[in-house]
Formats: sequence, structure tokens, C-alpha cells
Amino acid sequence: MTTLRGKQKRYLRAQAHTMNPIFSVGKNGLSKVWLNQLTDAIEKRELFKISLQQNADVDVAEVKEYIENNSALTVVQTIGHVLVIYKRSDNPENRKFSLTIDEI
Repeated sequence: MTTLRGKQKRYLRAQAHTMNPIFSVGKNGLSKVWLNQLTDAIEKRELFKISLQQNADVDVAEVKEYIENNSALTVVQTIGHVLVIYKRSDNPENRKFSLTIDEI
């Protein structure tokens, strides 16, 4: 998990503001397969949102804890039923946000 400073988090929150969630947590809850899908997707994007459906068996705090304890992903922000997730891509071609993060 990456430790981000305040300015870096602010930048990522601003970039994620207009994004729509691309993953969701439903009644099946959290699983290793779901987390692997997140990890694969973050390699291509570096930043995205996850939403909790109304029928989810877990709350935002549980999802945040699960993600941070079981992966290298960083939860940048939680608002209501939405989490903003970030991880620096291992592939230099996919680094869109991390190049700016390094400069902040």
C-alpha cells in the first residue's frame, strides 16, 4: 500500500470526481476473485471508483479494510457508498496519474 501525502490525495480525488464507478460490491460480498479483478483493472487505470449496492452485506469501512489488508491498493477516499482506489501501475505505459503524483 502506498502512503500518499495530502496534496497527492487531493489531486487523485479531483481526478476521480467525474468518474463513474466501474466495480461494485453486492450481496456476494468480498472475495479473493473480486479482489483479483480489482488488482488486474488497476494495472490499466491506476485510479477508479467502487460502489456498494444497497443489498451489500458489508459496509464501506469493511470494504476499505479488506482492500487495504489484502492487497497493495490504496483507498484514497470514501464518500457515502463509493470508494476511490489508487495504485501505481507496474507498466510504465499505463502510468497516467502516478507521473503527476511523483511531481506533487
